[in-house]
Amino acid sequence: MKKIKSFEVDHTTLQIGMYISRVDDDIVTYDLRMVKPNGGVYLDTAGMHTVEHLMATFLRNSEFERNIVYFGPMGCRTGFYFLQRGMKHSDAIALVRRALDFVIDFSDDIPGCSAAECGNYKEHDLSAAKKMVQPLRERLNDYSVELLQYDAAR
Repeated sequence: MKKIKSFEVDHTTLQIGMYISRVDDDIVTYDLRMVKPNGGVYLDTAGMHTVEHLMATFLRNSEFERNIVYFGPMGCRTGFYFLQRGMKHSDAIALVRRALDFVIDFSDDIPGCSAAECGNYKEHDLSAAKKMVQPLRERLNDYSVELLQYDAAR
């Protein structure tokens, strides 16, 4: 079998940040790295679950709701995938900043957090979610489109 594109990226050089993982026709996949890969610190499941619920809700309620394809966790627990179509990269960066701010400032009931809405509704941690998005939010303060390339991760 051919090696998939994401396994061709040198994870030893990646830092916290937002990167273009791949482009498939009109769909752009971004890697949102919240911790350094293979750095010994990984995102905990309950906090990731909460980030997923909050970010997906925010993104799908934004002015770009029709452009959002998917938002979900990486199996390696170092971040999330964000898939969109039809947005400029600069708009994607700005939208992710706003979504991270939404998580940091969130203080209400977690959306989709009932047995009828979620397959593991009891495993959430808002406090952990707020902490885990903070490093990426700080990294994106002055982020530019040029930094979306993996080779800019060094």
